[in-house]
Amino acid sequence: MEQRISLLTIGVGDLEKSRKFYERLGWRRSVKDAKGVAFFQAGGIVLSLYPRADLAKDAQVAAKGSGFPGFAIAYNARTKDEVDRVLAEASAAGATILRSGGDAFWGGYFGFFADPDGYLWEVAWNPHFPIDAEGIVRLPE
Repeated sequence: MEQRISLLTIGVGDLEKSRKFYERLGWRRSVKDAKGVAFFQAGGIVLSLYPRADLAKDAQVAAKGSGFPGFAIAYNARTKDEVDRVLAEASAAGATILRSGGDAFWGGYFGFFADPDGYLWEVAWNPHFPIDAEGIVRLPE
């Protein structure tokens, strides 16, 4: 697994309220036609706002309590096969696999693991988010 973070996804209680807050801070939204999520290019990573209950459901954990911290760190893979390889590497390193790799409704492929402290990592291949040679996701406008 390369040493990088692709997306920081924050589980929010009210997506519209949170989106407007970041826009009021001067952040410009990318991929404006994406439904149910808000993306902001943040230097070499992407900040993603996603409904907390939906993010917890994706990771197959409870939305409240100690099982879900309210965010997931994302590692975007260059290929679908890399998702499974990275999940296997994470497991071998001591991570707990929360969701094995599988197809996503948005056309990609993803899975989840928890690090030793329980922080969630999503490993995803997204055909709509190209990754450059430096490992940086570049969002379309």
